[in-house]
Amino acid sequence: KAHKMKLNKLVSSSRRKQRKRHFQAPSHVRRIIMSSPLSKEMRTKYNVRSLPIRKDDEVQVVRGHFKGQQVGKVVQCYRKKFVVYIERIQREKANGATVYVGIHPSKVVIVKPKLDKDRKSILEKRAKSRQSGADKGNKYDESQMETS
Repeated sequence: KAHKMKLNKLVSSSRRKQRKRHFQAPSHVRRIIMSSPLSKEMRTKYNVRSLPIRKDDEVQVVRGHFKGQQVGKVVQCYRKKFVVYIERIQREKANGATVYVGIHPSKVVIVKPKLDKDRKSILEKRAKSRQSGADKGNKYDESQMETS
């Protein structure tokens, strides 16, 4: 097995330390960890792959017991537990009370993001950086290629 070279000396490659940092992460870091991919249509529309999930996003569960076609709204993002609660995804407890079932944001896709001015600016910024990244790879245009 080829050993991959470590690129950033400030980031540990120890599993134990990675787990510690993950589970002790402060709220602003958890927001980034709790990101969800966008659906294929949204991905082509905004040219962005994933976004930190938020309340009022419309999502679809793609993995686990509750996966299916119906779309639900995010009711709450519970950062302490790394889960989101979704509109109709509930179960009944033994005493008859219904409770939301927590689902990890990586297991849902965002079908319709809730857009306010901050969210729009994030989307534009990300799309712009992706565009500049796409341009970066293409060093020569075709007119230069034909001459050689």
